[in-house]
Amino acid sequence: MRLQKEMIERISAKVVDRLVRREIITCLGSEEALCTRIAHIIEEDLLVEDRLNEEVKDILRSHQDEMDKDNVDYSRMFTMVKTKLARERNLVL
Repeated sequence: MRLQKEMIERISAKVVDRLVRREIITCLGSEEALCTRIAHIIEEDLLVEDRLNEEVKDILRSHQDEMDKDNVDYSRMFTMVKTKLARERNLVL
């Protein structure tokens, strides 16, 4: 995960604070519970990308010999495979 848990919590608190202040939402429960829920959603979303990255690494690992033989740039191939898988799965990264 690219963001630390503390940063995610800070982001979710700011989101809730601004939405409540601008009267875009009305918090029926505690704002703290809403912040926790939003932080959890952000974490889950980031984990989707982490799992995708691991899958791409596994795919490239299985084709490492071919890539070495054809002198293929790993980072470029990583980006291409990741983009293709994300598009196929309708993921927004």
